[in-house]
Amino acid sequence: MTVFGRKPVLEALDDPGLTVNKVIIADNARGEAVREIRDAASRRGVPVTQASAHRVKVLAGNGKQDQGVLADVVAPRMRRLPDALSSRSAPGRVLVLDGITTPANVGMILRTATAAGVDGIVVPRRGVAGIDPLVIKASAGVAFHAPVLRCATAEEAVGLLRAAGYPVFALDAGARESIFTVDLPARAAFVLGSESAGVSDAVRPRVTRWVSIPMTGGVESLNVSSAAAVLCFELVRRREGFR
Repeated sequence: MTVFGRKPVLEALDDPGLTVNKVIIADNARGEAVREIRDAASRRGVPVTQASAHRVKVLAGNGKQDQGVLADVVAPRMRRLPDALSSRSAPGRVLVLDGITTPANVGMILRTATAAGVDGIVVPRRGVAGIDPLVIKASAGVAFHAPVLRCATAEEAVGLLRAAGYPVFALDAGARESIFTVDLPARAAFVLGSESAGVSDAVRPRVTRWVSIPMTGGVESLNVSSAAAVLCFELVRRREGFR
C-alpha cells in the first residue's frame, strides 16, 4: 500500500504492527514533520530515499495531498481477490464496494467491517475512492489492517465471486426481503452501491438477490456507511447466535 502525506507516513512508521519497506521524501520537503519522519525511519531501520517533488507526486498519484513524502507499507491482510478466492482460506462473507467515491464513507466501512469480522472487503482500483490519507483517517488507522481484496472494478469482482459460487446480495430500499429475515449462506457477497446512484448498471444484472433494511418515520434510506454497519452487525448477530 502506498501511503502519502506527512501524518499518515509518520503513523505507519510508529505502528509496530506494520512493515514499512521504504520512505521517499521530496528533495524540497522541509520542516519539523519531515525531521520526525526521518528519525522514525532511522529507529525502525527503514531506508529513506530522496526524489524530485514531481516524482513523489507521480508515485503518490495525488498532487494535492502528498506533502512531499510517501511510504511503501505492507498491509498484512491485503490480497488480490483472485488469489483469495483460489486459496485454501477463501473468505466467507465479502463486501463489494461499488462506486463509493466519498473517502469518509470508504474509511468508515473499512473500520466497521473489520470490527465486525467480515472476511473480505473488495476495494476496486477504479470507481471507488482509493485508500488515501482521508480514507485512513476516517478508518482511524484500521485501513492498514483491514482484510482488503483488490481487483480492477466492482463488475469484475462480482463476476469472480459468482464464478466461485458466491451468491451476490445487494441492498435496495425497494426490495421486499429484509436483511434481518433472509436466509444468508456462510459464503456470500454483499454489494454496497454508491451514495447517489446505488448499485451500478454494470453490476445490477449480476446480483442474485435484493434485500432491504426496513425503514420507518418517512426515512427512505441510510448513508452507505450506516447501511454497511447495519449489514455487518446483522452478520455478527447471526454468527454469534444472538436473538
